[in-house]
Amino acid sequence: MSFHIWSLPDLMIELRFQEVIPIINWETSTFSAPVLAVLVFASVALFPTLLLPSSPSMWVAGMTFGYGFGFMLIMSGAAVGISLPYFIGSLFLHRLQGWLEKYPKKAAILRAAGEGNWFNQFRAVAFIRISPFPYIIYNYCAVATNVKYVPYLLGSLVGMVPETFLTIYTGILIRTLADASHEQCALSAQQIILNVVGFCATVATTIIITMYAKKQLKMLQKEEDLLLQ
Repeated sequence: MSFHIWSLPDLMIELRFQEVIPIINWETSTFSAPVLAVLVFASVALFPTLLLPSSPSMWVAGMTFGYGFGFMLIMSGAAVGISLPYFIGSLFLHRLQGWLEKYPKKAAILRAAGEGNWFNQFRAVAFIRISPFPYIIYNYCAVATNVKYVPYLLGSLVGMVPETFLTIYTGILIRTLADASHEQCALSAQQIILNVVGFCATVATTIIITMYAKKQLKMLQKEEDLLLQ
C-alpha cells in the first residue's frame, strides 16, 4: 500500500467532509459490524490488485473497530493484497524485467531490495513501503527484482505499520466528528485539544519514520548505482 501524509485541513478538503459524515452515519447504521469487517477485509485484499486505493476502507476499520481488531483486520487483508500482485507479476516476469532494464537508474531502489541475504531483502522492502514510493507499482515489480516472497511479505507488512496506525487514527477522528454531527452537539475544548494533539503527534512520528526510511533508501540506491557503473 503507498504512504501519504495528511494534514487535517487537507483531509477535510479532500474528503469533502460535509458529504462524508452523512455517508459514514448511513454506513454504520446500515451494515452490522461483521458485514463491515468482511467489506474492509475484501477491499484491502483486492483493491491493490485492481489498482484502487484502500485507505477509505482502513478509515472504516479505525472508526468501527479501533486500534486492536481494526489493525489485525487491515494487516490480514493487506497480506492478501500484497501477495496477489506478487504472484500475478510472476506470470509477466520477463516483461517486467525488460521494463526495469530500460530504466536502470529509476529501478535502482527496486533492485536493491532483491540483493543480499534474507534480512537485507526484508529491510529494503520495509524501507520501500515506509517511503513515499508508489506501492501499487512495487507490488507487481517486486518479483522481477528477485526478492524472495517471505522477506517481501514480512517487510511489506512491517513497513505498512506506520501508515496503518495513521489511517486508523484518522478513522477514529472521523468517527468522533461524525458522532458529534449526528448528535448535533459540539466537541468540548478538551476533546478538540486531545484530538488535534493526538493527530499531530501521530503525523509527526510518521514523518520522522518516513524521513529515516528515505535516507536509508538513498544509501541503498547509491550502492546499487555503483554496481551499475
